[in-house]
Amino acid sequence: MNQDEEDKTIYNVVVNHEEQYSIWPADKENALGWRSVGKSGTKAECLSYIKEVWTDMRPLSLRKQMEQAAASKNE
Repeated sequence: MNQDEEDKTIYNVVVNHEEQYSIWPADKENALGWRSVGKSGTKAECLSYIKEVWTDMRPLSLRKQMEQAAASKNE
């Protein structure tokens, strides 16, 4: 697509098992391991939504590991 052309694609916001977010064209089947979160729209709308909800960029497994380490330190 030419840079000057407007992207009219509708996207879905998707999330994986590590609670990492991305966007995926709404007319395509989600990539393996990704599920829709119920938000769709233009690329800008979807990226704005992700910016609001994805406040901790650490993967879920790392967050859990760090929480466990902190909890065992306080015992």
